[in-house]
Amino acid sequence: MAFKAVKVAAVFASFGAVFASFGARAEPVAINIVDVAGNLQLTQKGFEAFKAKYPNLVSNITFTNAPAPQLPGKIKAMQAAGRSDIDLVVTGTDALAAGIQQGLWEKLLPDQSKAFPGVLDKYAPGPHKMQDITQGYGLEVTYMPAGPLIEYNPAKVTDVPKTPDQLLAWCKTHPNKLIYARPANSGPGRTFLMGLPYILGDKDPMDPDKGWDKTWAFLKQLNDCIPYYPSGTSAVMKELGEGTRDMTVTVTGWDINPRALGIVPAEFKIGAFDNMTWVNDAHYMVIPKGVPKEKLDVLYKLMNFMREPAQQALTYDDGYFYPGPAVKDVPLSMAPAKSQEVIQKYGRPEYAKLLADRPHVVPLNAQAMVAAFQKWDREIGAQKIK
Repeated sequence: MAFKAVKVAAVFASFGAVFASFGARAEPVAINIVDVAGNLQLTQKGFEAFKAKYPNLVSNITFTNAPAPQLPGKIKAMQAAGRSDIDLVVTGTDALAAGIQQGLWEKLLPDQSKAFPGVLDKYAPGPHKMQDITQGYGLEVTYMPAGPLIEYNPAKVTDVPKTPDQLLAWCKTHPNKLIYARPANSGPGRTFLMGLPYILGDKDPMDPDKGWDKTWAFLKQLNDCIPYYPSGTSAVMKELGEGTRDMTVTVTGWDINPRALGIVPAEFKIGAFDNMTWVNDAHYMVIPKGVPKEKLDVLYKLMNFMREPAQQALTYDDGYFYPGPAVKDVPLSMAPAKSQEVIQKYGRPEYAKLLADRPHVVPLNAQAMVAAFQKWDREIGAQKIK
């Protein structure tokens, strides 16, 4: 009897351990998010809403900003050292492309498609094309038709350029009054760079090495009347707003948001080249390789959460990445009241016609974009980047 009692007790103990394991929950994880696109202005409230809704999954979220050109090298060094200090990166096409080229990001699709049911069906048509350029290494979280556009002070610029030749002529006549930022770390800068081959009629707008003869020749000429290239767009808008410069290149969000914030006067205008093609832009969520499994499951859930309509509606923000939402059926009426007021006051009536009338294309693929940045750095901005 004693033997049987011990055996029964052992069986119950075994069942108890099994049931305990079913009931046990993993400890909440701390998540480190690095932003290299200014994207947290659009998404931080959404990330914080996830933490508030799922305290059993997330104990804390740390947010850090960093320059896009420096991030790939930092992540590569961490991965070589076997560290995983960064769990999620929100990035534009710049660091996305560099990371794909260097093999830094986790492959999400189709590898983890079970974690992202129906993911591609939720994107609107324009954003869907922008999602395709990730090659499965990221998930698009915000979208902007972008540009390139010209922004100018109407009190100083009366002969608004309609062609690249007119822009060059204006720049030569008004030296040091036109400025744009280094494309590798500026949405407007890289949109201008990628839009010129379409405007100039280069033989292959998707091949910066062999297909951009007219673009590189034009940029070298333009370089002669540009004082320097700031390392980011914020510095450009500050100088434009202060009156140091009279003209720059821009995109929809960088037109609306600085005027809404009072950095650039509200009365400043935008212009479009006669044969402009929209080069669209987007921000993405990517996961560096090496993030531990217990965090990956939480990150997948977070990435799905950020593409739900309630969080997407927050991305209208103050027009910073206009319009913002990447998924279908998120109208401005869903956005916070403040966002609606900003867009109504600082948006442009002419955008609707420009967006409808002009063709839209995706940016360069990862390898070509990195090549374009490197060539611009080497041949155009090498001595003038600050």
